[in-house]
Amino acid sequence: MLARLSTLFVPALVTVSTFASVPAFAHVESVTLKDSTLIVDTNTYDFSVSAVADNSFAVTLLTDENGEAYDNLPSMALANQGAFSPTIEETSTDVSLSIGKSSVVIDKDSHALSYFYDGELRVAERDGLTASAEKVSLSLALDESEMLYGGGQRVLGMDRRGHTMPLYNKAHYGYTTSSNQMYFGLSAVMSSKHYSVLFDNSASGELDMGNTNPDELRFSAEGGRASYIVVLGESLKDTVTSTVAVTGKQPLVPRWLFGNFASRFGYKSQQEVADVVSAFNDQDIPLDAVVLDLYWFGKDVKGHMGNLNWDKEAFPNPEKMISSLKQQDIKTVLITEPFILTTSSQWESAVANNALAQKDDGSPYTFDFYFGNTGLVDVFSDEGQQWFWQYYKKLAAQGVAGWWGDLGEPEVHPDDSIHLWHSKKIKGQVLHNGYGHQWAKMVYSNLRELQPDTRPFVLMRSGFLGSQRFGMVPWTGDVSRSWGGLKPQVELALQMSVFGLAYTHSDLGGFAGGEAFDPELYTRWLQFGAFSPVFRPHAQDTIAPEPVFHDDPVKSIAREFIKLRYAMLPYNYSLAFENALHGTPLMRPLAFDYNQKTWFENAQSYMWGDALLVSVVTEPNQSSWDVALPEGVWFDFFSDTRFEGGNVVQYPLQDNTFPVWVKAGSFMPMSEELARTEDYNPAELTVHYWADDSVSHASYTLYEDDGVSPDSVKYGLYTAMTFTAEHTEQLSLHIDSAGSYMGMPQRRKLTMVVHGQDTRPTQVQVNGASSGFTWDEKGKTLSLAISCDYQQSVEIKIM
Repeated sequence: MLARLSTLFVPALVTVSTFASVPAFAHVESVTLKDSTLIVDTNTYDFSVSAVADNSFAVTLLTDENGEAYDNLPSMALANQGAFSPTIEETSTDVSLSIGKSSVVIDKDSHALSYFYDGELRVAERDGLTASAEKVSLSLALDESEMLYGGGQRVLGMDRRGHTMPLYNKAHYGYTTSSNQMYFGLSAVMSSKHYSVLFDNSASGELDMGNTNPDELRFSAEGGRASYIVVLGESLKDTVTSTVAVTGKQPLVPRWLFGNFASRFGYKSQQEVADVVSAFNDQDIPLDAVVLDLYWFGKDVKGHMGNLNWDKEAFPNPEKMISSLKQQDIKTVLITEPFILTTSSQWESAVANNALAQKDDGSPYTFDFYFGNTGLVDVFSDEGQQWFWQYYKKLAAQGVAGWWGDLGEPEVHPDDSIHLWHSKKIKGQVLHNGYGHQWAKMVYSNLRELQPDTRPFVLMRSGFLGSQRFGMVPWTGDVSRSWGGLKPQVELALQMSVFGLAYTHSDLGGFAGGEAFDPELYTRWLQFGAFSPVFRPHAQDTIAPEPVFHDDPVKSIAREFIKLRYAMLPYNYSLAFENALHGTPLMRPLAFDYNQKTWFENAQSYMWGDALLVSVVTEPNQSSWDVALPEGVWFDFFSDTRFEGGNVVQYPLQDNTFPVWVKAGSFMPMSEELARTEDYNPAELTVHYWADDSVSHASYTLYEDDGVSPDSVKYGLYTAMTFTAEHTEQLSLHIDSAGSYMGMPQRRKLTMVVHGQDTRPTQVQVNGASSGFTWDEKGKTLSLAISCDYQQSVEIKIM
């Protein structure tokens, strides 16, 4: 069957071998290697196997069940890949393609594929990849013992094995402790056997993780791309970062993302925006951004969506408002939706410019939903993108700094609506799960061109595998404002983070419902938010989501934790750098660093970076909180109380305390007294280290740049300060720095704070000279002030 496809590859083809026909159902007839892709010709399905990264393979059908050429849509999951040089080997029974430590072995008789890492079988096809005009399916074999992450946003528990779930992004308003279908599904699975499978198909479908057949993993979709990707790793951590390398790393986010957001549904006037900002300023609560929900373009919830322009009665001078906020180092973020109501001021323009999804006859496809009678912007077509983008461009010229895309599942999306993509007419059901992905790509790509010196902020509710490479910052949707709504938030964030969506976060305090304000729930949720990717309280405004509108002690506790988040800015921003450089999540499952048999299913706690273990309080009226700590020594982040890991500990709770531990041997850089992230001064840092005899060696890297350049990672325009500790007979700390960027400080003032010391040191030396220090007998901490050039190495000996 390869002959029908040969014109795609000649003359660069190198034929490896041709096999005699054997009486098998699907025997391999020939294989051909072109660059990093192996073309496999069989007596049924022809397919290709490509090395898309070290230890990663993509399999794509070239013909369908009838032997006809299969018309694949472009890949959404795969990032632009470089050149790879796999090796090929042949025996009498199989052909293998190898890259890195991994191989995919193709059985000649059945053309079934098996995947090996360092000689060990990790996963194999069961029924394999198949396609017809109506359906694409993938079947893989499961071992009895393996556990599975996957499916994206669901509330099912961390190990999703045994579940069947729809692959159809759909809103779940007011969800709590159970949900099988939500805003941002992922057609992907990650196994405790250290592999991931990515089903590169955006169509409506189903993911069966050993439910129908306990030994089978099955993906199915109603048409669309017939392709999947397998990523193999040495460990869970390696599998996570390798998976992100395939789907694309998140660009470095703007530093102001780690500030506090004022947000609600919604601010109804320019004066209300000014008043809420004044309240934050007057009450000494840091603030970096104001988010405007749908009232910026209409006075009512219904009837105005699609205006895409300011309601001048409520916002008479938006440019002045945005400029005033900018002068206070506060960013303006606006909501947009892809629905253009027939009652909106832009309806006729959208129709005239062919910007909307269509019916078969080419007319706009209209339908009713909660906000009114509407059409849907075709974000796949060139005409739809050009029309939609003009409004973003105008708002950007007015000074809008952040973009919030809502309802992008899309919330209502007729299966038979028609989109035009790459000159093909494609039904809505085939592209549904990729809609938010394509929308984010449009916004991000155009912003990078329009504002080449700025990092886009793109907040969106829905997307697909790889959406992170377009700067997408997802949130977990319209969660119930209840303890039940708080409980699944760690699970939701972790399930997204391991597949690259590392900035997944929740509406802090909960969004939907709530008959009366629950001060304890609100406080616990905001405490959790201090150790989350984005700190954004957001809710229906029947109960104020902003801490400035609540009484003490709620407000004072919120202020304390928001200020703590700002103090942690250098640590948090370094997590963003690690993510951009390596694909490492900010929130990490405990199995990421510790024994996965013990921790794979744990959704009560998570690691915030390498240093902090956070356990969210999800029950009211608790005087203590039981937390299982991994092996090792841990310190209470707030009191420095020392805990031995490997058991369950009881954390004593008060309203203003929260279960956060520091791993012994951790460094944490902090910056004090910030009211805005713009106030951050890298020339003055306080660096904490938690010492313990059990840790003989430790290291940490602080990353730093100008906070705004979008090409810091690409061109290496950053510094990496490495802190190391050696703890044998005495404690020695070393500081080294490499790299530079425009505007970096030439000298630094560092305050080193060492925790975990039992007794006052007799002497401290800095680069061989005796140095003064401060000893806090009650807190058992040593403080030491150092001034050094930015590339000067520093050695501290504590004796």
